[in-house]
Amino acid sequence: MAKKNKTTETEINVSDFIAAFVENDQKKADSFQLIELMREWSGFEPKMWGPSIIGFGSYHYKYASGHEGDAPLIAFSPRKDAISLYVHSQTEASKELLPELGKYKIAKACIYVKKLSDINVPVLEKICRETFAYLEENYECSCHQK
Repeated sequence: MAKKNKTTETEINVSDFIAAFVENDQKKADSFQLIELMREWSGFEPKMWGPSIIGFGSYHYKYASGHEGDAPLIAFSPRKDAISLYVHSQTEASKELLPELGKYKIAKACIYVKKLSDINVPVLEKICRETFAYLEENYECSCHQK
């Protein structure tokens, strides 16, 4: 039996989530700034994905194992320790941009930053746009509608 994805789009209000979930004032401000930036870059309104991810747009993936589902084009989560940015594609262009990003940690496709002022926002935009291009080329995605 196929495993159900935990991270699916929900009807939770994004602003209500930030107000209830994010305790740190700086992280709240950074979250609202990221919403504005990612809305502008993606052309999509923010939606909650699962209990704590704020995503923009969507794409459909299918692995060789047969597992498939939908995921946001780009997303972030204002977690307690750091802001998790789901924006990185494993392309050479993205890898070349990382040294210019600023202060961050990375694991697979997730970039962790303590605060938005630690990173170079124009470089973050380039990474997001590289991800859009990668997803559009490799997946069925809402980026085709824009």
